[in-house]
Amino acid sequence: MSRRTAGTGLLVLVALAGAAWLLAASLPHRAPAVPIETVRPRDFARLVPAEGVLRSVHSTPVSVPVGAPGPFRVGWIADDGTRVKAGEPVIRFDPSEIEKELENAADELATARVKAEKERAHGLAEVRKLERDLALAHEELSAAREFQKKDETVYSRIEITESEIDEELARNREAHARETRRGREALSGTELELLGIDMRKADAKIRRARESLAALTVTAPHDGVLVLKRNWRGEAIRVGDTVWNGQPLAEIPDLAQMQAEVYVLEADAGGLAPGKPATVSLESRPDVEHAARIGRVDPLAKPRFRGSPVQYFGVTLSLDRTDPGVMKPGQRVRALLRLDERPRALTVPRQAVFERDGKTILYRMKGEAFEPVEVALGPSGAGRVVVESGLRPGDAVALADPTRPLEPAETQTPEAAGAPTP
Repeated sequence: MSRRTAGTGLLVLVALAGAAWLLAASLPHRAPAVPIETVRPRDFARLVPAEGVLRSVHSTPVSVPVGAPGPFRVGWIADDGTRVKAGEPVIRFDPSEIEKELENAADELATARVKAEKERAHGLAEVRKLERDLALAHEELSAAREFQKKDETVYSRIEITESEIDEELARNREAHARETRRGREALSGTELELLGIDMRKADAKIRRARESLAALTVTAPHDGVLVLKRNWRGEAIRVGDTVWNGQPLAEIPDLAQMQAEVYVLEADAGGLAPGKPATVSLESRPDVEHAARIGRVDPLAKPRFRGSPVQYFGVTLSLDRTDPGVMKPGQRVRALLRLDERPRALTVPRQAVFERDGKTILYRMKGEAFEPVEVALGPSGAGRVVVESGLRPGDAVALADPTRPLEPAETQTPEAAGAPTP
């Protein structure tokens, strides 16, 4: 046999093998050992887990006093979760800094008063001295006018001129003494006004310090449970922390109506909307579920923890009923949100879905073999996915690819492996 004849025969064999493979792929697949599941209508819901805490719907904030100047340093604070009565102290601030300011302001006021008394006495003495100078100048002017030499027949021209000069000098001295006294009175008044401003400033400091001392104790506005505020790290206010005017430090919630504030991963947030049902269980009592509904969804996702890139949507759940006996603000809760609910939907396990040539298919049993069926999928949950079209109730679908050899563990049906029958 020539080399050309051998090559031609090999090509023919390869072509025949390819045609046989294509024919086998287009025909239903016989795979009696492939695990199957019969599709039946069932209620479907995508359950999304979430975690968070309980919050009161209505609460009264406990804040740093606004009227008194700050900052304040926390000296004592009631324990988180303490039951308080109306008017009972819940926060006390450290008075040392304010007491020091009060002492300094009192010293400033006393110093300003001493300076004012000294200026008043000194100014009065200066004015009296200048009044004496003015009286003396007035007498000199009167004498110069009375004894002025004007008769040219008796006095020489030089004597008359000297007498006129003496009168003019006395007049200038009197005017100077009067202006000096007026200026000294004005200066003394200005000094006293400035010292009066210093006294008023010191008095205002004293008044503010006393108001701050009076505001160092914050009392409960009404009966309830004290719940301390948390910062972004989840830490409550502590003794020694510096706080500012108006800063909220705690709240006294109304325990009659509670709600849950939970966080949902951004990847699971599809379908979140107000009105969707949910169940809430306390972390301390996970066996008891409480019915709830989504009340509000944050418009934007944001990190829950500082420095973490994971984004969460904040969701507020309205509880159908509040049990004040076991529910307290700040308790950790777990929630299951029911999204994408489909009553009487056809669902299949995720492992029954395959991608072939850009199409989504299932392998449906026909007789003793399987045929590929193109389907349209809907929402998916934990392990199952809704089939929108392509299947009918009662169809049996393969749970493994029947076109490839099965591993030993895949040859068991769900019933044989001990799994519950769908």
